[in-house]
Amino acid sequence: MASIITTALLNLIEQSGTAVATVIEGLEKNELLRSRLTRAEVLRQLKTLAGSAYQIDAAGRAEMPELDWSGWDAMRAHFDGPPGQALDDALWFSCEALVPATLLWLRVYQQHQPELFRMGS
Repeated sequence: MASIITTALLNLIEQSGTAVATVIEGLEKNELLRSRLTRAEVLRQLKTLAGSAYQIDAAGRAEMPELDWSGWDAMRAHFDGPPGQALDDALWFSCEALVPATLLWLRVYQQHQPELFRMGS
């Protein structure tokens, strides 16, 4: 059984990832980067996701090895960095690669290890 904290963090990761996927649906990279409101919301959600992933302890991460924990840790540093090409690249890479892969693996784990996603017993 996962800790209540891990379960809550996994739910935040899923909610934030789903929000990003919904907001960017159909957008091209330049459209995302030019839209101040959309970009700000995507960055906010990605910061929540990466921050939540960062807080999951080693035991929690070990139960879900296919999730790209190190990728999210690396993106977290970029999300807190200054505006510029590195942040733009981190935003787009997260939207195009990390978020879809994370949501996919979370669905797999929800099916095969549902106890990780339940609060209490």
